[in-house]
Amino acid sequence: MDDYLFDLRGYIVLKQAVSEEDVAQLNACVDRLIEDEEQKRFAGYEQFGQLLSNVVEAGEPFERLIDHPSWSEHLQRYIGIDQPVFNTSGVIVRAQGQASKLHSGAHKRRINTQFRYHNGEFRCGQINVIVALNKVGPGDGGTMIVSGSHKSNLIHPAFASSEATPGGSLDKVEGTVEVLMDPGDALLFVDCAAHGSGKRVNPGVRRAVLYRYGPKWQTYRPSEELVGRLTQEQRDFMNE
Repeated sequence: MDDYLFDLRGYIVLKQAVSEEDVAQLNACVDRLIEDEEQKRFAGYEQFGQLLSNVVEAGEPFERLIDHPSWSEHLQRYIGIDQPVFNTSGVIVRAQGQASKLHSGAHKRRINTQFRYHNGEFRCGQINVIVALNKVGPGDGGTMIVSGSHKSNLIHPAFASSEATPGGSLDKVEGTVEVLMDPGDALLFVDCAAHGSGKRVNPGVRRAVLYRYGPKWQTYRPSEELVGRLTQEQRDFMNE
């Protein structure tokens, strides 16, 4: 059923993917990050909320999520390789009046916005995992996804409106689904699904961890001897 819904909608929700104890420890880490003056420089767009970047290096509770058993097999299956590669991480802190604009979409045809299913195998360019650190109900600024847009050949008309500009939200975008979550639930979706969030209208803040994964495009690893003979420009091509 997970495979069917992922193929149909572009996302699935893994209920109680992260334990209550782990959620508590993650929230304690977020408290520390917010209070840390150095981390405040990672604050994202004011209308989006705070975005704390590279949180995978912010403590052992975040490290546990890298290969978490609740979604590691899903990543292998949907990315289509035995060893998916971790990409980026962050913590979203969204307060009243803030939202994430409409973005991404299959129409972009970029490396990370790819969805394929062929001969019984998925091939996705990027999979996002969002873990709720507190309850996300109606009006809490939760993630909203244009269901099925990961297969769309046409751009959603809302991309030409204010919903796709900073400060926009998906509250009035046709075809969207608001994903409601309990603490510890994980939303797993392919990045080429057009998505964003509703505007938070309730008091308080929404907290969520965001991890991104993709395929390992580079399979060739040059020898140290070769790297030592190359110019820096050549090394850049070798990802060295």
